[in-house]
Amino acid sequence: MAAYLARRLLFAAFLVFAVSSASLVLVHFAPGDYAVGALGLRTSPEAMAQLRARYGLDRSIGVQYRDWLWRAARFDFGRSLAYDRPVIELIPQRAANTALLAVTALLLATLAGLPLGVMTATRRGGVLPGAVRGASVLLLSMPPLLTSLFLVFLAARTGWFPIGGMSSIGGGVWDRVHHMVMPVLALALPLSAMFERLQAQAMAEVVDQPYVLATLARGVHRSRVVWRDALKAALRPVASIYGLVVGTLLSGSFAVEIITAWPGLGSLMLDALRARDVYLAVGCAAAGSIFLAAGTLLSDAASALVDPRVSE
Repeated sequence: MAAYLARRLLFAAFLVFAVSSASLVLVHFAPGDYAVGALGLRTSPEAMAQLRARYGLDRSIGVQYRDWLWRAARFDFGRSLAYDRPVIELIPQRAANTALLAVTALLLATLAGLPLGVMTATRRGGVLPGAVRGASVLLLSMPPLLTSLFLVFLAARTGWFPIGGMSSIGGGVWDRVHHMVMPVLALALPLSAMFERLQAQAMAEVVDQPYVLATLARGVHRSRVVWRDALKAALRPVASIYGLVVGTLLSGSFAVEIITAWPGLGSLMLDALRARDVYLAVGCAAAGSIFLAAGTLLSDAASALVDPRVSE
């Protein structure tokens, strides 16, 4: 088990390195650069050349990548061109805001989606299971971007929730929770629908297995068989895709943050890309890949815990 997780940890480290390197190259070759955005097209070529030389943007991509790798090995990820601050100072707070949003949505989706999946799989008739299935299909067809736009419209029309930001000026904990409701729901609703459908399919296959039918034939109460024996076996497919879910959640979180003005990595990365702030964009991509790697490790650990054969 330890050796298995060590191999997965090594793969996660490679994932972070690969995503960061690719981000640096892609931002470098994107049209325009920081000098054009900061000074404007009417600025003289000499002034642009001076600004590029000041930040080292006039060097080749090979030299920039080599210097970035050398600094990154010492946990120095460069200096933001737009904010004129070290990237390492800008990322943690925004990453914490994104993590707060993502973890809350993941927890809510898990607590809602898995029990609903068990219910719809074991109660195949009735109005409530049919309504849950229909709602899941509808939510799965709506990406988080569209869901967040709908929730923003609903909040604007009703005034129940703020339509943007993280907290009001001078607001406390409950004020922050109030601001979190809309972006969390935008992420959690499609995710809970995904969990419900996956869990329902897995549970439907498990409850038809001979050992479950034999247990029921011996007179054991159905709810006890479902929630004690069948559920553990039905969790394997869901546990195996948790890492992919975290990746989906992260990409959806970036879109939701931009729509709802949530001060997370998504909005920061959008600002960096608009300004062609190379090192800040790379730092945001690296932080996002760390979330993805952590989700992959979580998925591997959950799969190995539910099914010990995975680690073998």
